[in-house]
Amino acid sequence: MLYHLYELNHAALAPWRAMADAGISFWRNPANPLADTQMGRSLAASLEMFERTTRRYGKPEFGITDTITGDDLVAVEETTVLTRPFCRLLNFRKSPARSPSEHKLLIVAPMSGHYATLLRGTVESMLPHYDVYITDWIDARLVPSLEGGFDLDDYVDYVVDFLQFLGPGTSVMAVCQPSVPVLAAVALMNAAQDPASPRTMILMGGPIDTRRNPTAVNRLAQEKGVEWFRNNVIMKVPPPHAGMFREVYPGFLQLGGFMTMNLDRHLDAHRELFWHLVEGDGDSAEKHRDFYDEYMSVMDLTAEFYLQTVEKVFVNHDLPNGTLTHRNARVDPSRITRTALMTIEGERDDISGVGQTEAAQDLCSSLSADMKLHHLQPGVGHYGVFNGSRFRKEIVPRIVEFVNRNADDPAARKPARQGRSPAA
Repeated sequence: MLYHLYELNHAALAPWRAMADAGISFWRNPANPLADTQMGRSLAASLEMFERTTRRYGKPEFGITDTITGDDLVAVEETTVLTRPFCRLLNFRKSPARSPSEHKLLIVAPMSGHYATLLRGTVESMLPHYDVYITDWIDARLVPSLEGGFDLDDYVDYVVDFLQFLGPGTSVMAVCQPSVPVLAAVALMNAAQDPASPRTMILMGGPIDTRRNPTAVNRLAQEKGVEWFRNNVIMKVPPPHAGMFREVYPGFLQLGGFMTMNLDRHLDAHRELFWHLVEGDGDSAEKHRDFYDEYMSVMDLTAEFYLQTVEKVFVNHDLPNGTLTHRNARVDPSRITRTALMTIEGERDDISGVGQTEAAQDLCSSLSADMKLHHLQPGVGHYGVFNGSRFRKEIVPRIVEFVNRNADDPAARKPARQGRSPAA
């Protein structure tokens, strides 16, 4: 019922948003003699604030058109290379290509409410070094019910499928939520001696073992239990969406949770936007728009995937307890012997606490010390683990060095100088 009320409210506000748009155009029209006055800017700013807080934000574009390889500026074309009901595999193809044998990097984006475009900065930072692919998850409300369900087992299958499609010698990077299914997929591929097992696996800010330094998110899951989430946050997609009647965890609920975690900060940011608009500070206002256009764009998750993630990852801790299964087969990270492991955490991460991702180092017990590296990045929170200036300047070089050092078959690898990053 709440989903229907949300849609009804959005439809009811549509005429008011149209009037707000018209008012913004009027008060910012250069031909209007009041446009550049305090009153004109204040009215335009008020109307924009109303329009932005009541808008439905659509899926953003990656918008990556070029990158630098070596000393050359090369064009980048975004192409879909593989399509599944709940995901598209995108490739950022460089022209001319750096090398026919350029190392492939699969970035597995989180399916946690936001679109894969949240990792735009991650893709841009890795493009100069690798042939980059990314999972572009599809909003569950847009997938017809006839396509069937999508659960945690399906997620693992998708990762295996994509790695097999890309072939031997690929590296895989999991950002936040997919750390668990990616680790499971790599463990299963190693156990099966799959030649497409990735050379390296980078896990960034992921909930491998949420018993270590639990955050507010972890404690909420523990306190409520999976049945509370099943009874309170699972809803059916209303018509006329393509996925109507599919049970989902709505994106607007996830966004509400994100916002309330740091409500004061978001209120301050919008207050600052208002005054930037009134004062005519266009650059600062544009930075705010860019960030929140991305942040407010959310997608629905299938109910079965969401509930299994809550139960297996956050409540029962199946992976660190050794009880995680994939289609009734036990997932054993100790079977990983061909894939080098790097884990990355942020010192101030309030989503995945320090130590939760590093737990993978203990689970992958069969890997030698020269095939493992942990990096704790000082001074960054969850977002800073995969984006921002410190990510570009301090984390990316360590990833590149680790991936390049482990790009060959295990038998041909040179011993590492150390098993941990100095910053750890």
